Amino acid sequence: MRILLTGASGQVGHELARRLRPLGELVAPGHAQCDLADLDQLRAVLRAVRPGLIVNAAAYTAVDRAQDEGALAMRINADAPALMAQEARVLGAALLHYSTDYVFDGTSARAYAETDTPAPLNVYGQSKLAGEQAIAAAGIAHLIVRTSWLYGMHGNNFLLTMLRLARERTQLRIVADQHGAPTWSGTVADASARLLGLALAGGAPWWERHGGLYHLSSQGQTSWAGFAEAIFSATGTACQVIPISAAEYGASAPRPANSLLDSGKLMALCGPLPDWRAALAACLAEAPAPGGSGQE
Repeated sequence: MRILLTGASGQVGHELARRLRPLGELVAPGHAQCDLADLDQLRAVLRAVRPGLIVNAAAYTAVDRAQDEGALAMRINADAPALMAQEARVLGAALLHYSTDYVFDGTSARAYAETDTPAPLNVYGQSKLAGEQAIAAAGIAHLIVRTSWLYGMHGNNFLLTMLRLARERTQLRIVADQHGAPTWSGTVADASARLLGLALAGGAPWWERHGGLYHLSSQGQTSWAGFAEAIFSATGTACQVIPISAAEYGASAPRPANSLLDSGKLMALCGPLPDWRAALAACLAEAPAPGGSGQE
């Protein structure tokens, strides 16, 4: 099977690239060759490659900037996935698409299940939800995987931001009243590969029975401040974390106070997911932290 992977240079895409190769012939064009903001280019790539499986790991992820760039966020996060789904229907292809905990408002007292009603607080969450809805309505074999608080040793993320800032400062003020489960991009890629392996082996009957929406995040929970403290402890970094509220931090885009996702549905098919602390240790053991920049 020919597999088209978008976003191969991003956090999840970077980890997916090597894990998808055993499943088929992998085609992973770079951003210049497949820019989701250019729908004509995307359509041309899909028609040239003619994949049997599309894995969309590309997205507009600048949460705060999306408040002012709503049209661009919607084009990349909603219109592009809708186009992928349309082309997949013509090709008879399946589609794996990644989404986010930000489709929820964070007011639940428990972890969110796939059956809970989305209510995004910001433009980014709205754009990601619109992409989900377009795929689900397309009538194709699909998997939509929501994940949360992604980090890794590649790309722009909270882990690399903390390590960079800790080299510049002795104290950091970090939000302590938002809770979630930090999820290593390697965990997402491993579980995704297992899920796709089952789907491809099972054929059409598997997609009919098990296709649809899944939550995928590490187990356990913490705050952003707790995550920062764990990062510094695990790396022997001398930097004090000063807990603050989200209101004190003052981000332009509101975030959910509760980002916890219930991954029980996925684990019933693919096996257990690691606790977030164990995943952090595995991530840090895989490669030394680069000196590049990152963002939350």
